Amino acid sequence: MERAAPAEPSPAIERFLAAGSPPTPFLVLDPQVVADRYARLTTLLPGADVHFAVKACPHPEVLRVLAALGSGFDVASAGEVRLAIAAGADPERICHGNPVRGPADVAAAHAAGVRRFVTDSAEDVELLAAHAPGARVLVRLLVSDAGSATPFAAKFGAVREEAVRLVRAVADAGLVADGVAFHSGSQQLRPEAFADGVVEALAVAADAGLPRPVVDVGGGFPVAYREPVPDAAAYAAAIRAAAGDVPLMLEPGRALVAEAGLIRATALRVSRRPGVDERRWVYLDVGRYSGLAETENEAIAYRLRVPGRDGPAEPVVLAGPTCDGDDVLYRRTPCPLPLSLRAGDAVDLLAAGAYTASYASVGFNGLPPLPVHLVG
Repeated sequence: MERAAPAEPSPAIERFLAAGSPPTPFLVLDPQVVADRYARLTTLLPGADVHFAVKACPHPEVLRVLAALGSGFDVASAGEVRLAIAAGADPERICHGNPVRGPADVAAAHAAGVRRFVTDSAEDVELLAAHAPGARVLVRLLVSDAGSATPFAAKFGAVREEAVRLVRAVADAGLVADGVAFHSGSQQLRPEAFADGVVEALAVAADAGLPRPVVDVGGGFPVAYREPVPDAAAYAAAIRAAAGDVPLMLEPGRALVAEAGLIRATALRVSRRPGVDERRWVYLDVGRYSGLAETENEAIAYRLRVPGRDGPAEPVVLAGPTCDGDDVLYRRTPCPLPLSLRAGDAVDLLAAGAYTASYASVGFNGLPPLPVHLVG
């Protein structure tokens, strides 16, 4: 199986950094990389209805570039609906994929022109019938997320028998039963997980009497952070083989934006801690609460580099700047950094365009949200 190796920052990002960095920490994004990843995915899966997961990187310029290319958008709130429309999205190409929502959120999305929703409960079907009459609805099926870095742990999705009942309930409620959706977990390293999900989704549709359903394979397409991952072509082949000629939707987030971004941080302190750990502790000015939420349980291991420092390296414990004990990024993940590293040095986190600025807190420990800069 062909594998994708970790990508280097784009030449435009490198030029931006070389020209003189703004105060750290910050995220720098190259929208052209987003466009390139979108083009490759749509080439591998021609005819598939691509909806970018806005939560991965809601920067207006990223959304604008994708809207101009014809992408749809997967949204989770009325706020994301507004962002997508402001970027030029056609409301008909927006899918409200979060099945946990209130009446006001549904009504606002419907009033804005959104006509496609995902559901996974009888209660939500009633809500949609009341506040989004005539909407097209996909029922989310619970599938295995084994092989993913951050599984959903059954928060979303209906088991097979309930999913069949929900497809029928959608039609009975005066809504349009559009098809079946699933999500096999974020950073999913098994292409067969997508194929298995398609097979299960088609079985649900057949049992519910849908002759030609839309199958939404969700997101979860992985990115090579430190180690190679299966190439996108492997996922496309697995999906095509299982789906045949049924209409497909997909909701990539990470796969379109991760490699478009780099976080530059500064080492605040480099310490030996006798009696605590034989390794050095390196404290950065960016951490769990300022954009690196995906380091929880060390699920995502960003590749690190220290510009201008070379020579021998040894493992470190990497921590964020806050006074919270959870703000330790990597204890188990190997993080060899140069012995020459000193406080005040820049430290870069590569392929950091996904789920960073959108996860940054507003005000914890008085720290501002993660600034975002665009390359020209």
